[in-house]
Amino acid sequence: MAIAAVFPSPIAPAGTVRFLGEEGAYWRLRIKGAALVVVTLGIYRFWLATDVRRFLWSNTEISGDTLEYNGLATELLVGFLFAVAILVPLYMVFALVMLEWDMVAIKPALIGFALLALLGEYALYRARRYRLTRTVFRGLRFDQHGSPWRYAVYALVCWAIVIVTLGLAYPWTQAFLERFKMRNTSYGDLQGRFDGSGLSLFLRGLPLWLVIVGPIVVALGVLSAQIDWDALNRLMEKGDDAETGQMIGQMLAPGIGLALAALATSFIALLLLYPLFQAIKLRWWISGLRFGDVAVTSRLRIRQVYRVYVRVILYFLLFALLTMAFGGALIFAVVEVVSTVHNASLTQIVAGVLSLCLYVVVMIGSSAIYQVIVAAGLWRLGVETAALSGEAALDGVRATGTASSALGEGLADALGVGSI
Repeated sequence: MAIAAVFPSPIAPAGTVRFLGEEGAYWRLRIKGAALVVVTLGIYRFWLATDVRRFLWSNTEISGDTLEYNGLATELLVGFLFAVAILVPLYMVFALVMLEWDMVAIKPALIGFALLALLGEYALYRARRYRLTRTVFRGLRFDQHGSPWRYAVYALVCWAIVIVTLGLAYPWTQAFLERFKMRNTSYGDLQGRFDGSGLSLFLRGLPLWLVIVGPIVVALGVLSAQIDWDALNRLMEKGDDAETGQMIGQMLAPGIGLALAALATSFIALLLLYPLFQAIKLRWWISGLRFGDVAVTSRLRIRQVYRVYVRVILYFLLFALLTMAFGGALIFAVVEVVSTVHNASLTQIVAGVLSLCLYVVVMIGSSAIYQVIVAAGLWRLGVETAALSGEAALDGVRATGTASSALGEGLADALGVGSI
């Protein structure tokens, strides 16, 4: 398959929405930003995030006008520092409480995970508000209100339901969360809403669930049927852990092969069908967006998303080959030169430093490839396959709302849940 450029693409603009950016410019922005992030020990990432948003926003054209991002890198930096100032004492208090209560290891781990998950969802909602209030279209900003703590609680409950139902409830929980976000979102005085149906997403995703999760469910059912629960209960009442473990092993031994085969089948299916899931979900989400009388529909095709993922795999393979060839040759050559000094410690230090540098290059290069090919590629697909109806309602919008603080962005960054 030939490697085609992401920007511009052969896909014809749909309706009045299109993406104007060129891939070469985005590559340069990402590579330059990655280098400066390394040189500044990570500080430049706030400026890189700002430049990325300005590029994507300013190249997204709706009805002849482009979006504008007016956020500042200094706002992101200050928000991050405030977030760290909040999180560090919070972690210390949490650790002291756990020590004071003398909890066993599993309890503080579960409580800590729940707390971080709650903070993560809170940060995601606040970060979304920051990005919306820094997004301007035709001179008017977007806005988001609503309680971030309420959203965080809703999100945790939804994820718990998804886990308990093995993913079957995912479409309805996502529809619920999207409706919460959109009914608290507006463009000026034009109220947003989400009309996507959980049932429609469920029906589209059910075949994927059967292929990916189905084998594991069947394997668990077979393994459960092989256990003599009455005999196992009698042994557990006796308190003989060794005999109980031996009995469980004997009962499950015939089904271990089936379980491994089921896991392998599910893993392969997940890899092959993940782009399909992304395409279904992205089209469903875009087609559910509404602002007053303005409705958005998506013509996204599955093959377009698969093309993005095939392309990123090819880039990763090429990058890996080049890195192994040039990186390995460089390390070998430098170590050979240093070894002439006959100092084993110096040789080990040099080899370690070069390996660390190579690791940094691999991480930065992989991140840049993913951001350009996948993240920006899906953004471009989402934009260019979207179409508006009722866009006349955009002409009478009046300004409302105020800019939000960057604390949510800082928390999202500090917790590692941030995004574009």
